Formats: sequence, C-alpha cells, structure tokens
Amino acid sequence: MLLNEQMEIPSEVPKITQPRSHKAKVCVWSDLTVNDVDRIRESLNADHIKQVLADVFNLDDHKDNLKTGIVMDLYYYTLQFARDNNFTKEKTSAFFSIIKKTHEVCIETPFGNLDQTFSYFKDLLLCHAVNRPPHSIELFTPDEIRKITEYTVNTYFRHFKMYKYAFTPLVRLDLSLTYTGMPETPPPSEAGETPAEIDVPTEEAPELPETEPAEAPPAEPKSPEPEESKARKELRAMVQSYLTEEIKKMKLSVEEQLKATEDSLSKKIDTAEGGGNKSGKGGRGSAKGKKK
Repeated sequence: MLLNEQMEIPSEVPKITQPRSHKAKVCVWSDLTVNDVDRIRESLNADHIKQVLADVFNLDDHKDNLKTGIVMDLYYYTLQFARDNNFTKEKTSAFFSIIKKTHEVCIETPFGNLDQTFSYFKDLLLCHAVNRPPHSIELFTPDEIRKITEYTVNTYFRHFKMYKYAFTPLVRLDLSLTYTGMPETPPPSEAGETPAEIDVPTEEAPELPETEPAEAPPAEPKSPEPEESKARKELRAMVQSYLTEEIKKMKLSVEEQLKATEDSLSKKIDTAEGGGNKSGKGGRGSAKGKKK
C-alpha cells in the first residue's frame, strides 16, 4: 500500500531538501502544553489519549490514512514510555518533543541523513541533561538519559529506513546523453501518423483475347543499405562498454553503501548503549561542582 502511494505522480513536484545539520534547543512545552499533558493524564484509556493527540496535531484520519496512523503510534507509545517511567509533566513534554523533532529531521529529505538525525537527537538530550541556562537545563537524570537513549535506539533508529521509506518521496534519476558532432536522432513518429492508403475507383478494362503470358521482366536488384561508418561503430561499442562498466560500478556502490550504513548504525547503537552512563555521570558531576 505504501509502495502504491509513493508511485503516484503528484500534481506539484515536491522540493527536495539536502541533508543538513540542526541546532538543538530546549523544547519543554514547545509541542505539548500543560493543559495537553493534563488531558492526557486524565485517563489510561488508549482511545482517550489518541483522541487528545488527534485534536492537538490534526490526526483525525489516523484510522484510515496509513501515514497518519504511523505518526499516531509513534506519539502514543512515546507518551506510554513516559507514563511507565513516571515522568513529570515537564519531562513528558520535553521527551515527546525530542522524539517528534527527531522524526521531523529524519523525514525532511529522501536522501540518507542518519548521521545528522542521530547527532541532533544526542544534542537534544544534552540540552535537557546539563544545567547551563539558557542553552540547556538539568531536567533528566543520567539514568533517565540512558533509558531514553535505549528506547529511542531500539524503537526508532533500528527502523530508520522504514520511516524514511514511508514518509519521503521516491526519487528517480532520468539520465540523458548528448554526443558532440553526432546528428540528432529524429523523434519517433507516433502511431497513426502514417497516411492511410486511398483506394481510387477505376473503370473496368475491356476484355482482350487470350494470349500467351509474357515473360516477366527480371527484377531489379535492390540497392544495398548504406553500411554504418567505422567511426560510428567504434563509438557505439565504446558507449555500450562504458554503460556496462558504469552499471556494474553502480551496483557495487549501492551494495557497499547499504553495508556501510548498517555498520555505521550498529556502531552508533553500541556507542549509545555503552556510553550513556559515562556521559550522564559526567554532566551530573559538573553540575554539582558549579552548585558548590
């Protein structure tokens, strides 16, 4: 179903954005206000929470629209994680905005931007883990930073390509070649342009007495078709050879990029899971030193 949606030709060509870096900022109450969080905390019913999210972010068609449904699930389980870890109102709002802004950076371009998205996610966490106003605040504890990192890596970044596939347009490359000094090839004629033969009525010829059939004149030999010039043959062979080599290189390059992306993601995941405690404790200790 998602593939069919991507293959549809839109009436207006969307603007393709190149991957870029983003500056993280403190985002408490930027997406969910105090009133919104209170409405979400009123009931544990999933339908009630989804209705509040639908009212706040215009997701009323989440049951019929696949993309809206994916966004609704992302937001709902983010709030469920905050509830399971007993986050305060401020922490719930900040954590929700961190996930929402990370997702927005991911889908802003159809090109690969895993490094930019993961770096932005880490910067957002630091903005809410170190007491350095107005650039950052000490909102989450080191243990909460570790839990948030593990949750986001396991639930979002491990499915990064699927989010990219579902929310970004399909980019197609049209390649055209122009050769200097070669005559232009005339465009192919469309079907139905050849004039139809017209039958012209003729008068019946008078009957003639039967005679012996005359010998048919010898058929004239057909003129041989002009042979392709030697230079043109060599150019055709060079082009075919070049295109064959380029296709092989493109296939190898795509496979190498996919493997490199998977290796890079695995390394970042291992680094995030192994370095959560160290970064968190360092930030906490520096904050206490300043307080003294």
